[in-house]
Amino acid sequence: MRLLLILWALPMGLFWGWYGLSYNDLNFGFTFLSREMNDLLFRIYGNILGIDPQVIPGMVARACVVDSFILAGIVAFRRRRAIKAWYQDKRAAYRAGEAAPEARSLSSAP
Repeated sequence: MRLLLILWALPMGLFWGWYGLSYNDLNFGFTFLSREMNDLLFRIYGNILGIDPQVIPGMVARACVVDSFILAGIVAFRRRRAIKAWYQDKRAAYRAGEAAPEARSLSSAP
C-alpha cells in the first residue's frame, strides 16, 4: 500500500502543487513556479497536441479523477474478501439491533 501511495499520490501532489503555485504566481523566487512558466508549458503542450492550451488543465483533472476511480477499483478488487467480511459484520450487527460503534452514545463514558 505504501508503494501505491508513493507511485500515485506523490506525483499527483507534486503536479497539482506545482500547478496551484504557478497558476497563482506564487513563485517564491523560482522561475519554474511563475505564471509565465505555467503559460509557456501549457502552450507547448497545446502545440504538441494541437489543442487550445486553456483546456489542458481540465483534461488533466478529468484524467486524474478517472485514474483515481480505476485505482480504487483495483484496490477494492484485490481486497474484496476483507471488504465482504466487513460488510457482512456490519450487516449482521445491524440486523441484531446493535448500533454501529461510531453511533453509540457516549453518555456512559468515564
